[in-house]
Amino acid sequence: MTSAAPEGSFPEGVPSLEVRWILPGQLDTAVAAWFGTSVSRTESREDCYLLRPDLGALSVKVRGGRALEVKVFRGSPGILDLPGRAHGRMQYWQKWSFPYRSLSPHARETDGWIRVRKQRRTIRFSLTGGHIACVGEPAGEARCAAELTELRSQHRDWWSLGLEATGPAGLLRTGLEAAAALVFTQALPRGVELSMADSMPYADWLRARPSAAG
Repeated sequence: MTSAAPEGSFPEGVPSLEVRWILPGQLDTAVAAWFGTSVSRTESREDCYLLRPDLGALSVKVRGGRALEVKVFRGSPGILDLPGRAHGRMQYWQKWSFPYRSLSPHARETDGWIRVRKQRRTIRFSLTGGHIACVGEPAGEARCAAELTELRSQHRDWWSLGLEATGPAGLLRTGLEAAAALVFTQALPRGVELSMADSMPYADWLRARPSAAG
């Protein structure tokens, strides 16, 4: 599904532009070293994704047991193409977040929810006057977070690299592409490839796994 960039401002919710890759196995130390030490925040949490019923363009999760997050897919402006570095599908989303009481620890994944434990490293960027810079606390016209995340779900290890731009709708793509250019200044470690086949949001990744269809 492809669409032009969203016009105007959304009356509610937070607009974002995202690209993500999810790969199997444990996070390699070489990838962690490549991501760098300019990490403004590290975080460990467990998110629960609602996979059934399939809500189509809607993505629903409980974030860290404290917030109910609802996202609606708004289309794609195209491919993030960094030759020799990465190829991924950029996606516009609109997001709402509400306070939420944690799911019972005894809730079954067969009830339609899938638990994903995450240990995440984050580098934050701000775009001001057309210039992008790594910052501790984002401010400016547009913001972008680069996230390197270790994942554990249904007794298997995965890892993810993602970028999420927020701010004025007309600057989302500029902010994401500028941050990506900095993140991928250096080539990825040998043997690591971020391809279109691995580029997807978390909900699509979970739905594609055979164990999620039971």
